[in-house]
Amino acid sequence: MRSLLTGRGAACAAALRVSLLAAAVPAAAGVYEDRERDWRNGAVVYQIIVDRFAPSARLDAKRALYPPPKVLREWHEVPAPGPYLESEKLSAHELHFWGGDLPSATAKLEHVRRIGADVLYLNPIHLAYTNHKYDAFDFQAISPEYGTRDDFRRLAAEARRLGLKVVLDGVFNHMGRNAPVFRDAMADPKSRWRDWFVIGPRYAGGARVWTGFQNLPELNLENPAVRHHLYAGADSVVRSYLRDGADGWRLDTAFELGPRFLGELTRAAHAQKPGSLVVGEIVNYPGDWLKSIDAVMNFTLRQIILGAVSGELAPPVAARMTERMVRDAGIEPMLKSWTVIDNHDIPRIATQLPDPAQRRLAQALQFTLPGAPNLYYGVEVGMEGGADPANRGPMRWDLVSDTHPETVWVRHLVALRKAHRALRVGDFRLVESGRLLAFERHTDRALDTVVVVANPTDAPVRDRILVANWALMDDTPMVDVLGLVPDPPGTAPATIGSGFITVELPARGVRVLKPVPRELGGYDRYKRVP
Repeated sequence: MRSLLTGRGAACAAALRVSLLAAAVPAAAGVYEDRERDWRNGAVVYQIIVDRFAPSARLDAKRALYPPPKVLREWHEVPAPGPYLESEKLSAHELHFWGGDLPSATAKLEHVRRIGADVLYLNPIHLAYTNHKYDAFDFQAISPEYGTRDDFRRLAAEARRLGLKVVLDGVFNHMGRNAPVFRDAMADPKSRWRDWFVIGPRYAGGARVWTGFQNLPELNLENPAVRHHLYAGADSVVRSYLRDGADGWRLDTAFELGPRFLGELTRAAHAQKPGSLVVGEIVNYPGDWLKSIDAVMNFTLRQIILGAVSGELAPPVAARMTERMVRDAGIEPMLKSWTVIDNHDIPRIATQLPDPAQRRLAQALQFTLPGAPNLYYGVEVGMEGGADPANRGPMRWDLVSDTHPETVWVRHLVALRKAHRALRVGDFRLVESGRLLAFERHTDRALDTVVVVANPTDAPVRDRILVANWALMDDTPMVDVLGLVPDPPGTAPATIGSGFITVELPARGVRVLKPVPRELGGYDRYKRVP
């Protein structure tokens, strides 16, 4: 036997020991530290419309910037639909303004920081005609109602001082019909801008427009000059704003750009600022889109969450759909993708889900599933609003208070996420349950594990679930760190045994369970597992 452990035999035995040790340690060890260093993973995003976020301190000085048919509203007024203006090719409410600007938004960044957000996302700020700015005149210029490029640089610098990243809205599929380059292209067949658009008699109005909106002529991305201007050139729109302090781009209607151009744009952004974020408004199933872009606004996950909460999807089915989506897309881009429940295009969550228990459940899932939760301004004070324009009301600063129930809840969710590594950068694994929406977030450390169990139904549920995590030791208490569902007095925490946990949840209840080792007089069951 001794002879076998000399020479080549000893080397083989050593290799065997290394092999066995490697098999016992998760293959992804070290990956999670890398994920934590990447600000894009699991970030909390706070979205604002600059015109509606904070009242301007210089409103009187800029009233001339809102000539008729534009209307400057009082801050307390609520948006309402207006008639279609044939002469303008848009609806009247698209020309109603509340007067917010970049300096006023900068002055309120401390509020964003106190909520706990990591990222400030601005709806479009470039020169455009409407209040929403999705009809650009000039991507390189800031709308004067909002300020100047220097005002943006100051906002970005203040955000950086407060520890916030800044993501801009890139509307690179189309411009506005009043853009000088488009008007010149339409008026002169020999215009240098003619090939920047797709013009011809086969199109209603004479040019290809986005989904029939005559105010939004599409850019011809097949033209290299257009791509050079938008992202390929050294002084392009994408690159120059990144130099000015932006940390990334959210791309409007990104699915319209197609995988090839999305890939080119993403590589250009990364070349200008390594580690910058390109996230696409892609309403489609994420899938292969994430081969061309860092992340998506995850509308598929939104449908799963709301489908489960509303009862349209059986809880175990919703869990399996999530597992399939993560498997198809890959966990890395999923961690960077924005988990959207509401935004400027969708009714506010308080309107979608007026029942507080349903709303709390949806938000708990938003903050515990893989991704970057997207908070639409005003959610922290319970702002309501149906379809556009009602969902774009001015921020209710009169409701802001540290004791507002919605503020307390949102901060609790943010703090929970920041306190638990697995919720920010952990992998996703399905938990086997016959009646609940149940899943696990885990890393290379057993005690990072978080198990989420949700009961979206109208009746209480008791279920025995299987958590297929080999490193969770027998008889470990699983403590609810969310605290949304109170335990009856004297109730002991659930425990895991041979991978099983018995859980009880009231109707529309949700628990976030974390292993907490028992105090055994210095004995540690986890001493030899990661």
